[in-house]
Amino acid sequence: MNLALAFAQSAQSDCSKTALFWGDVRFSYGQFWQQTLVVADRLQSSLGVKQGHRVGIWLRNCPQFVPVLFGIWQAGAVAVPINNFLKPAEVEFILADAGIDVLIIDESMKEGFAKLVAERPGLKALFVESLDGQAAREAAPMSALAEKDMALIIYTSGTTGHPKGAMLSHGNLLANVESCRQVLKAVGEDRFVVLLPMFHSFMLTVGLILPMLIGGSIVLIKSLHPPKNIVMEIIQHGATLLPAVPQFFRALAHSAAPINLPLRVCISGGAPLPAETLREFTARFPIPLLEGYGLSEASPVVSFTPIRGPWKAGSIGVPILGVEMSIQNDEGHLLPPHQTGEVCVRGANVMMGYWNQPAATAEVMRHGWLLTGDIGHCDEDGYYYITDRKKDMLLVNGINVYPREIEEVLYKFPGVKEAAVIGIPDARKGEQPLAFVAGHEGIQLDEKSLLGHLRERLAEYKVPRKVIFMAALPNNATGKILKTELRKMAKTAA
Repeated sequence: MNLALAFAQSAQSDCSKTALFWGDVRFSYGQFWQQTLVVADRLQSSLGVKQGHRVGIWLRNCPQFVPVLFGIWQAGAVAVPINNFLKPAEVEFILADAGIDVLIIDESMKEGFAKLVAERPGLKALFVESLDGQAAREAAPMSALAEKDMALIIYTSGTTGHPKGAMLSHGNLLANVESCRQVLKAVGEDRFVVLLPMFHSFMLTVGLILPMLIGGSIVLIKSLHPPKNIVMEIIQHGATLLPAVPQFFRALAHSAAPINLPLRVCISGGAPLPAETLREFTARFPIPLLEGYGLSEASPVVSFTPIRGPWKAGSIGVPILGVEMSIQNDEGHLLPPHQTGEVCVRGANVMMGYWNQPAATAEVMRHGWLLTGDIGHCDEDGYYYITDRKKDMLLVNGINVYPREIEEVLYKFPGVKEAAVIGIPDARKGEQPLAFVAGHEGIQLDEKSLLGHLRERLAEYKVPRKVIFMAALPNNATGKILKTELRKMAKTAA
């Protein structure tokens, strides 16, 4: 089995069914299947793509993203989704690293593409606008790819240096999709909201591949601004599952207008879900808001809070079917419940390795376990908790301090919309915590009151030396706060 074959079976089982809602326009499975064949045909016959070649996808969210992805697999090639927010110089690194000669783009990317061609002569483009109304000259032969063959290279944003390409096989993704189907109890009648970027591994697996392989539907949000548009489309199209980032659920909880959502479950991913956001959301909506955890190197979903509970605030839930988790120390010894160490993962979802980086692969693989770089613990019921990133942990007077703990308390202060804590060098204590905070619009936050709130709830050595207030914290495309940018600001301010 491979992803192209799995989609073919799903699409051909009911060609008239709506696969994707895009505003007032509907795309059927039959339309998507035809466009998938067109993409495969164009890649093979016009652009010289052969099995194993890497094909870049540099697109904003659009309906064509679906047949483009499956069309690449139908042609036997490897898909490389590229962050559409990247500048041409950043895209050029990925093209060169992955050896990409064909890039699938839309008309709005023409200017950026011209800059790329100047640096990479011979780079060819396939414009998605050219797919509309086209028919494949003949049905492309069904892809002969096996589960062990590479399907996707996802470039992960590193904290230092260039991003690394995580290689995911057809088997990796099929296993993760099946596990997600079971844990979400997803069926063909489900309609998945997609508002996050489709190039992101979380959206690719949960928001795109999963619904397409089970015969479900995608509600692709056409406009994110104003936010009420999102709510209107969710209601208009009867969406049932909403994967999003914590900031969106916090915004929903604070929205002034009464909202009656048709959703049966909400999935928080992409960044840690503050306990306060969970409390506020569940106090307002009778919809389960369940936290999941994953990373690109694991296709990406690793754990999930069971729909039927119990729900534990602050927990990322339990490992999904077919995935094992453990807490290990630096020597690779398994740690018992309530002891803090590195979160490690193994299973059929774990990547093949990093593209052309055997040394980097060896650094994160140990005795079959993927080392996530996240610090956490599990409880006696097998529920896991992420305390922080390994690299984010502070040492204050030789004592471990986890920024996530401080951030959770910051979020409980009235008026705080976003909060992040980093470590800064301190001659006397080694490191000190520094807090960055953004308040809700129109609210003036007071540093003295905020620090007093922290001192009442945290040991003195955990209280930040200073709070820097901002209109908004820097975020990436999926809403994760960019601590790398905050560290740069801290150096400038020092």
